[in-house]
Amino acid sequence: MSFKIRKGEKSDMPSVLKLIKELAHFENEPDAVIVTIADLEKDGFGETPLFKTFVAEQDNEIVGMALFYPRYSTWKGPTIHLEDLIVTKSKRGLNIGSALYAKVIEYGYKKGVKRIEWVVLDWNTPAIEFYKKTGAVVLGDWNTAQMNEQAIKNYIETL
Repeated sequence: MSFKIRKGEKSDMPSVLKLIKELAHFENEPDAVIVTIADLEKDGFGETPLFKTFVAEQDNEIVGMALFYPRYSTWKGPTIHLEDLIVTKSKRGLNIGSALYAKVIEYGYKKGVKRIEWVVLDWNTPAIEFYKKTGAVVLGDWNTAQMNEQAIKNYIETL
């Protein structure tokens, strides 16, 4: 079955959100998604877009997506952060994920970024092995730090 990779459009955001929720379930965080279709539409297609997407389409259905955004490294300069790459479970194994990944890497190359980075869970061995085969280095000595909305509020209140 053939598929095509194309730039995501505002009208794709309901399908993108469905995939985001599927990924959250896969990562054992089914209740963590609070972003809405309206958020995705505003944040990705408003006056100052915060992210870009590529979608995989098969038989007029979106079956995968990659969402990424620009960052800046004080050591390297312009970079891209690949936030999520997901292919719906029933379509895995058809090289759709590889095609989405390649599209993001190609986009970064054309933009002249100095690095493309993402986070992968340590138990997602198939993804880690795939990334390593493509030349990515999976850093085991860095920890991801996050502060959620409540922690931000709590910290600000202490200032």
